[in-house]
Amino acid sequence: MSDVSLTFPDGAKRAVPKGTTGLDIAKSISPSLAKRTVAMSLDGELADLYAPINTDASIKFIARTDKEALELIRHDAAHVMAEAVQELYPGTQVTIGPVIDNGFYYDFARDEPFTPEDLPKIEAKMREIIARDSPFSCDVMERAAAKKLFRDKGEIYKLELIDAIPQGEEIRIYSQREWLDLCRGPHMTSTGKVGKAFKLLKIAGAYWRGDSTRPMLQRIYGTAWASEEDLAAYLHQIEEAEKRDHRRLGREMDLYHFQEEAPGAVFWHPKGWALFTALIGYMRRRQNAWGYVEVNSPDMMERTLWEQSGHWEKFAENMYIAETPDERVYCCKPMNCPGHVQIFKHGLKSYRDLPLSIAEFGKVHRYEPSGALHGLLRVRHFTQDDAHIFCTEDQITEECVKLNEQMLSIYRDFGFDDVRIKFSDRPAKRVGADHVWDKAEAALKRAVEAAGLDYELNPGEGAFYGPKLEYVLRDAIGRDWQCGTIQVDLNMPERLGAFYIGPDGEKKTPVMIHRAMFGSLERFTGILVEHYAGHLPLWLAPVQAVVATIVSDADGYAERVLDRLKAVGLRAEADLRNEKINYKVREHSVAKVPVLLVVGKREAEDGTVSVRRLGSQAQEVMSLDAAVAMLADEAVPPDLRRAAKAA
Repeated sequence: MSDVSLTFPDGAKRAVPKGTTGLDIAKSISPSLAKRTVAMSLDGELADLYAPINTDASIKFIARTDKEALELIRHDAAHVMAEAVQELYPGTQVTIGPVIDNGFYYDFARDEPFTPEDLPKIEAKMREIIARDSPFSCDVMERAAAKKLFRDKGEIYKLELIDAIPQGEEIRIYSQREWLDLCRGPHMTSTGKVGKAFKLLKIAGAYWRGDSTRPMLQRIYGTAWASEEDLAAYLHQIEEAEKRDHRRLGREMDLYHFQEEAPGAVFWHPKGWALFTALIGYMRRRQNAWGYVEVNSPDMMERTLWEQSGHWEKFAENMYIAETPDERVYCCKPMNCPGHVQIFKHGLKSYRDLPLSIAEFGKVHRYEPSGALHGLLRVRHFTQDDAHIFCTEDQITEECVKLNEQMLSIYRDFGFDDVRIKFSDRPAKRVGADHVWDKAEAALKRAVEAAGLDYELNPGEGAFYGPKLEYVLRDAIGRDWQCGTIQVDLNMPERLGAFYIGPDGEKKTPVMIHRAMFGSLERFTGILVEHYAGHLPLWLAPVQAVVATIVSDADGYAERVLDRLKAVGLRAEADLRNEKINYKVREHSVAKVPVLLVVGKREAEDGTVSVRRLGSQAQEVMSLDAAVAMLADEAVPPDLRRAAKAA
């Protein structure tokens, strides 16, 4: 039998007989290594420790405490949960159970609905299965034999999954003692390695294969971690997230609502719209300072344009389409880029005109399954702070470096200092030739390196027209939110016939850099509300101050105070209702009004106000002039404050 060459993380090489397992190698090195190893990585891909190694590879042994093992812990926990469910509730079918961010789920087919009271029972059974410490084993089966196995077990959903496996691809069955499931793997060495740090979280409905015409299944969500400390921290984060849920806070702050007649579309209330327009005003000022020109493109354009751009081929299932009586087919725009190319094309452009930065607060429309909609965070109709920089290939690096600096500056202004960057390369579903993608990816990487940025590779997650950088913000309770993007596109300008005249007098195709900083303004609003738990900075607050009276004798003075606040540009209201002041304070605190100015007969006589801040029981009495000046200064947006300081 021939040998294969293995390269270890320290660079050492070792030849072993072909077919040797990872466990064999670990044992030959050290019994303690074999004992603590739960899986291995071959050329960067996780694999079962028991798997035979048949080709030369780089090898790394994975311990349960390694970060790479977390996905395996969750995957194994999903299998343990499925076994527990079938032990407790015979006749239940298991369907699909993947690992997701921070946990796992499994979809079950069962006539009787699960209830929250079932979750502790399932957890208890899971602990029994983990205590058995049953080894995981993998068998490769012929397609017909696998289908017979699951048909005989009454697992009809597995038959469809087997049919979906491409011909020639292995059909793997993983077992833990008598229980088994169809699975690609890999797994750790035994159920005992799951450990104690897991919890089942909730039950939800889910259509089979995400198709609303198919049967409704029952989904059980869970989470699993390497340690009980990590689990406790995550459960605390969930608790905090529930307190900060923008859907609840949106109601309490009277920002917006949704209704069935327009699913996935926001009905902005006056206070929510004040916040929304404050975001637009901020971004407009920044873009004007950076030399952008603002435009507006049509919401609906004919199908032929979307065919030329590539959207019809790659994105049609997400587009809203209408046919008019004259039999022309129109699409509500899912993206602003084709419209911006048309604006660029209007009038001859020279290389001297580049870079040309075109911006739009464009409303786009994308169909999302109803089950995917989630408040402001996942909608069907949303506004992007969209921009496209048309430039030469030589200008890509410089422009991307500038964009990165601008992006990070904006996030700092909104209280996000912890920002991670992901580099997303070509997806399977894309337009353009590979050599064009090679050039675009290389250009974007040069820009990242020139900016001195650390980034994480996000394989296959680029846009269908070009690679992109994704900016991921970490919020106040440690959650990550993907917001801004920078995308280098060498495909769409050529497809849509855009050109400029180069120094040699010849037509050249411009590079188009797609850029969104907030991303979706609706989504960014939801993120902001949750990040600040509704307690927004004064410059962003929809209502910055409320003047609340103690007695009706102070109504006239309260109205004069309100006029003074509005005169300096503050978004302020007066509460003159015949209610006790404590009631008013509670109500405005729930609505997250940052500042209350309480006035009674004494304040009216003295020309003062009692200032009370959100979240504080303390009150400060000060002159009306001082209070107005203080609040006017605090409400200055950070970009204007910097400009004033520089001036």
